[in-house]
Amino acid sequence: MNSQLQNMDILPLEDLLNTILCDLKRSVREYTTATTESNCPSIRQLFTEMTNSTLKLQGDLYQLMSQNNMYTAPTPAPRTEVSKQLQSAQQTIQKAQQFVQQRVANTNTSYQPQSNVSSQQSNYM
Repeated sequence: MNSQLQNMDILPLEDLLNTILCDLKRSVREYTTATTESNCPSIRQLFTEMTNSTLKLQGDLYQLMSQNNMYTAPTPAPRTEVSKQLQSAQQTIQKAQQFVQQRVANTNTSYQPQSNVSSQQSNYM
């Protein structure tokens, strides 16, 4: 039966493995999104574990495909471009942290319970 299945290849092995590799990448993105959007610690942990195991599987499949000349890695990015992108990402993170800190500080200083109940006597009586 196994030899019959091998003779009935629907897709060449390389195409099939590329499809699986793409699905693994997509799954990692979705698990990461689910992790960041989850409010429950146990669910966050579950999606973190799923992300990590999927990343490992994706890496193993990539290595297998690369060793068998089934996957051509993109040309390496110039170091200057990588440094430029890294610096830009770090600046974005710094701005986001400053924004959050300012909002937290503003929220803490602007929220003060109103204990000033009107001390004026009512003239209704």
